Amino acid sequence: MTKLALQAPSQAPRLLDLPTKPVQLPVSRRRAALLLTVIGVTLIIGVLLSVAIGQLPISIPEIFGSFCRKLGLGCTSPDALYIDGALWEVRLPRVVLTVLVGGALAAAGAVMQGIFGNPLADPGIIGVSSGAAVGASLAIVTGIGALSSIAIPGAAFVTALLTTFFVYAFSRSNGRTEVITLILTGIAVNAVAGAGLAFMTFAADTNQREQIVFWQMGSLAGSLWFQVGAVLPLVLIGVIAIIPLMRQLDLLALGDDAARHLGIDIEKLRVVAIVIVAVLTASAVSFAGIIGFVGLVVPHLIRMVAGPSHRLLIAASIPGGAAMLTLADLVARTAVPYAELPIGMITALIGGPFFFYLLRRQRSRTGGWA
Repeated sequence: MTKLALQAPSQAPRLLDLPTKPVQLPVSRRRAALLLTVIGVTLIIGVLLSVAIGQLPISIPEIFGSFCRKLGLGCTSPDALYIDGALWEVRLPRVVLTVLVGGALAAAGAVMQGIFGNPLADPGIIGVSSGAAVGASLAIVTGIGALSSIAIPGAAFVTALLTTFFVYAFSRSNGRTEVITLILTGIAVNAVAGAGLAFMTFAADTNQREQIVFWQMGSLAGSLWFQVGAVLPLVLIGVIAIIPLMRQLDLLALGDDAARHLGIDIEKLRVVAIVIVAVLTASAVSFAGIIGFVGLVVPHLIRMVAGPSHRLLIAASIPGGAAMLTLADLVARTAVPYAELPIGMITALIGGPFFFYLLRRQRSRTGGWA
């Protein structure tokens, strides 16, 4: 017998040796560090400007002096009473809530784009925002919103979650969901929600109608610490829940079949991701109203700079969304003296042209819109 015939089967060459460690998409450490540094500095500058600029200007030394007094370290000032009141009761709650809302919307957008395999996906596709608007409007029209300061945000949060779960349940068939079915179901639900909003706006009186319209435009005016306390744990839970999904989203980018062969339970991944997106988006819009384009623009812009790895994409999208919304809110409350623009209008003015740019760029690269 030849030497090859006597060779043990265990010594035969293996053509499909797979790596024992999970494969990660390559990420340049220098580029990642530079991106996170730029975003972090932008966020810090935006926060400081938002705290300092207003009808009562507060200098940076006065801001640190107020923190010093809050810690009981002295740092007296002749204007301490006015500065501390404006800082801790008006501006800081608004700035912190803005950071939370912006980070939540951007993180939700990054996850949605990963789940749908489309960089132009947005959390509003699955009906979260429209569902929240229906709940808020219903609370306003029925008078429930006048009973408690938490009634309108609470109704918006509940209906946002219910709408999302309905979209998922309706699009599920034979134990599976398809991306195109989710999108079409979301479009139909958004249309029905729009009709419901139109009817409630028609049925409302003048004051209620103004409140409905203003809520849908988005605003962070009158933010309070109890709102921060309500949103903070939900955002933290949502962000922490995203961490185990990052590698699975990278594999899902290869396609459903390839991801399934690599051991990814796609249906479970979609369910968990949609729940996370629903919680993050609902917690954001329930207090801030509908704020568009943050979940679309920020993740896509970061993907253009840093590549498709969801580990860096999500890590940079959270502070990136916070920075964008902080600067947008600063413009909203300072662009017109003694007046405040809806923040949803500001983000739309930023995001709309950028969206057209993305479509144009995609068409020039691929020759089509897909």
